[in-house]
Amino acid sequence: MAELVGNVLVGQSGGPTAVINASVAGVVSEALNHECVEEIYGTLNGVLGILNEDFIDLASESQQAIRGLRYTPGAALGTCRYKLKKQQDFERVLEVFKAHNIRYFFYAGGNDSQDTADKISKLAQEQNYDLRVIGIPKTIDNDLPVTDHCPGYGSVIKHICSTVRQVACDNEAMGQHDLVQIIEVMGRNAGWIAAGAALAKRRDQPNDPPHLIYLPEVAFSTEKFVGDVQRVLQREKYCMIVVGEGLIDADGNYVSADDKTDAFGHAQLGGAADYLKGLVEQNFPTVKCRTVKLGMAQRAAVIGGSKADADEAYLAGQAAVKAAVVEGETDKMVTLLRGDTDHYSCETGLAPLSDIANGVKKLPREWINEDGVSMSNQFIRYAQPLIQGETVVPYENGLPAFVKLEKVRVDKALPAYEI
Repeated sequence: MAELVGNVLVGQSGGPTAVINASVAGVVSEALNHECVEEIYGTLNGVLGILNEDFIDLASESQQAIRGLRYTPGAALGTCRYKLKKQQDFERVLEVFKAHNIRYFFYAGGNDSQDTADKISKLAQEQNYDLRVIGIPKTIDNDLPVTDHCPGYGSVIKHICSTVRQVACDNEAMGQHDLVQIIEVMGRNAGWIAAGAALAKRRDQPNDPPHLIYLPEVAFSTEKFVGDVQRVLQREKYCMIVVGEGLIDADGNYVSADDKTDAFGHAQLGGAADYLKGLVEQNFPTVKCRTVKLGMAQRAAVIGGSKADADEAYLAGQAAVKAAVVEGETDKMVTLLRGDTDHYSCETGLAPLSDIANGVKKLPREWINEDGVSMSNQFIRYAQPLIQGETVVPYENGLPAFVKLEKVRVDKALPAYEI
């Protein structure tokens, strides 16, 4: 494959994670190794930054700052949920790329982001513009097809399990067979995150919390829910429940969702915990019910985050650059491949962006026990390696010392674009 000389552009899109910045660090550190890469730019706020020609010079950032991205949560480049709506938007993207000699484009994001990357790449090919596009997987939801798992997932479930164990200590002190604790977690239409809470159980203590896990993959039944809670309260001093935000009923409707949708048409989820709380209060009038909604805190939780997760996010960024620069690949997303030995190992592969775009990988039904509210040993074996080790975060005056990029702006070359 002929060497392609030009500039790198990396962007971030969708909801941030605890490790998405580690992927950017991987891109920058690897891109610096290749002479054909002249400049390394970051686009501010994903595709919005491309349309507005808002680029920063990542090569000018200190190596300390780039290394610090490996333990800094959020999206250091800024993110967006903007959808390229019309052909004019795509034409503008190519115009900006040409003006800045962008020959390598790396986009860290989820399902919709990979679809955007795929469309940009296809347009470049139609216009005979030499551009190599590689997607970098990112989502706490763990629902991207093809890849074994996604950077961001290990850290979020580790945080949730830690939360479950800590809140359980409080519940154990307060409960007298009269307390229900409900923890609502993210995950949209897939139950990967809620399922991950099962790792909080000790292997020799099957009755450990969470006592009940409700997943989007299992249609919710009010009658069954009441019976489930009743059985736990008869046995335990309290009942701890973890519920995924995308919980649905037998008709396929969300038990709780906002009427609003985002730019990609996704429902704004949230409120499943309140819905379940209402059922508890209605059916168990003498029982206290409390809710915990982790919200954005769960996806930003790098303190006590998974080292395995952060390392693999960095590896994915490096692999994206190697694939494009060394191997001449394009129209692909980096995938994480699990080794087939008993000892966990992870390598990277590639899959066509078209196989990833807008797809959703559901939690396998066979990984959910017949009771519908607990996880099988097969799931535990899958998820356990993803939470190993702790991300090392430096502290200053007792608080985490995250990095902030200098964000030296790249001069604009084109007239402003009206979005």
